[in-house]
Amino acid sequence: MKRLVLLLFSVFLFLACATEKKEVSLRIPVQKDCIPTSESESHISNALKAEKKTAVEENETKQKESGQKEESVQDLLDSALELCQLANELWDRGEIDMALETLDQAYSLILKIKTDDPDIIQQRDDIRITIARRIVEIYSSKFTTATGNGKEIPLVMNKYVKQAIILFQTTERKFFIQAYKRSGRYRPMILKKLKEAGLPKELSWLPLIESGFTVRALSRARALGLWQFIASTGYKFGLKRTRWVDERMDPEKSTDAAIAYLKELHQIFGDWTTALAAYNCGEERVLRCIRAQKINYLDNFWDLYPLLPQETAFYVPKFLAVLHIVNNPKKYGFDLPKPDSPIETDIVTVNKQVHLMTVAKYINVPYKLLKELNPELRLNCTPPDEPYPLKVPKGKGQILLAKLDKIPVWRPKIPYYIRHRVRKGESLWLIARRYHTTVRAIMRLNNLKSGRLVREGKILRIPVGRKRIYYAEYTATASAKLVYNKKGIRYIVKKGDSLWEIARRFRVTIKEIMVLNGMRTHNLKIGQVIYIPAKVYLPDKKKNMKLSPYTVKKGDTPYEIAKRFGMRLADFLRINNLDKNSKIFPGQVVMVSVQ
Repeated sequence: MKRLVLLLFSVFLFLACATEKKEVSLRIPVQKDCIPTSESESHISNALKAEKKTAVEENETKQKESGQKEESVQDLLDSALELCQLANELWDRGEIDMALETLDQAYSLILKIKTDDPDIIQQRDDIRITIARRIVEIYSSKFTTATGNGKEIPLVMNKYVKQAIILFQTTERKFFIQAYKRSGRYRPMILKKLKEAGLPKELSWLPLIESGFTVRALSRARALGLWQFIASTGYKFGLKRTRWVDERMDPEKSTDAAIAYLKELHQIFGDWTTALAAYNCGEERVLRCIRAQKINYLDNFWDLYPLLPQETAFYVPKFLAVLHIVNNPKKYGFDLPKPDSPIETDIVTVNKQVHLMTVAKYINVPYKLLKELNPELRLNCTPPDEPYPLKVPKGKGQILLAKLDKIPVWRPKIPYYIRHRVRKGESLWLIARRYHTTVRAIMRLNNLKSGRLVREGKILRIPVGRKRIYYAEYTATASAKLVYNKKGIRYIVKKGDSLWEIARRFRVTIKEIMVLNGMRTHNLKIGQVIYIPAKVYLPDKKKNMKLSPYTVKKGDTPYEIAKRFGMRLADFLRINNLDKNSKIFPGQVVMVSVQ
């Protein structure tokens, strides 16, 4: 028994000593600058350092990825929109400085968005334009204060107005009388719209100064129509401009746009005389003149008169002179004629492209009258691929409906060439590649002896029509439907086709066509069915998309074509191997979706 106790005691002591040695060995401090005593210790130290470095890098990568995920493109867009809404609320509460600061923050978020996605780019640009407009409105409200209720147009008489009256009595007397006579065609419609908008009826005489009540009037500054809109301002207020239609020349649509613009200007400046000056030269120009006064309010328009451009400054006295004359013509020596009567019309929806001259013959009305009733038609024909509400004289609507099927479709001629101004760094090879033609064709059309040197700023004629070297031949069979799927585009070989021409037409290589179709030789047979590689991404929901060729017309843009055929802009660009910077031109063939 004693021996057993001694044995157990010895074992206990042995274990205790072993544990104590292990603890002591673990507590020995390690010097950071000590030199490893063996290669194994060196490997262990390096491995530990590498493992620690890898862990740190992985942690940093995760933080970056999480940061990018948190600050995604959509989050930036949403945040910018929220800041814009907050700025509106601050502006309504009168906190102008805070509203401007909030818009600055929204703009800084927009600048962080870097993407090639056309949809995101469009959203970003829409928000950017909204922010810019809001800043102009807020800033102008900060430095201008309305005097009076601003609803009336005061009939001021001063030396400037007297000069304008003398001008109408002498040099521009004939113009004034003719414009007054034409005013009867449009003033009843304008007066009705002004009354509905709550604006002064005197504004109905503004087109006399702008255009002489001529719907096709064009100024040196490229302002067009009854209300003389430039293209950018017209687009801002919803006036469409394509190859076929320019709504700046439509009396009713341009009047709606003018009323919206005048309302906005009156909201900014608070009185009609200053708003009219801004209508002539732009709100930014007038705002700069106001800021040059070194005061925080607009006391009187006539204080700005010496600071404004001479043409703009005299614009307001001319308008006031018109009001004085039409209110009391005999006082100023005028015997005004009876204004023309408005022309009553019927509206017929035309679903095909027809020329107004042909329509005039079928319904027996003067061609000139039909052009006058539809002034927004730039080429005197209805646009293709979309219905158009054609105006005809009263009583001729039923006749046109009865004869519409007999009226032939009008097809415009494909342009022979387009003009291109050479930019810095461009070569004939780059220009030919851009317009899908050849250097030799450009040289032949422009009588160039060498294709190596081309001067910056020179205007070249680029072949895109019937003499174009590269032109898709399936334009003549536009009614043929092509099935676009994951395998590619189904194509039927025609007489004269070669693999080289087909590959060039669809922007693929000969090898890709041969591999896809299992071809061993370049030989083709008429009527043979081959598949063209499709280098676009197709969502799972659109595994089979029916496409049809479409010939680009003058004035078309990728966005308008995509919208016309019910496609997303991103899908249209991918299907046609285009990007946001690609340029399309008349005569080019693109693929569009068909239902």
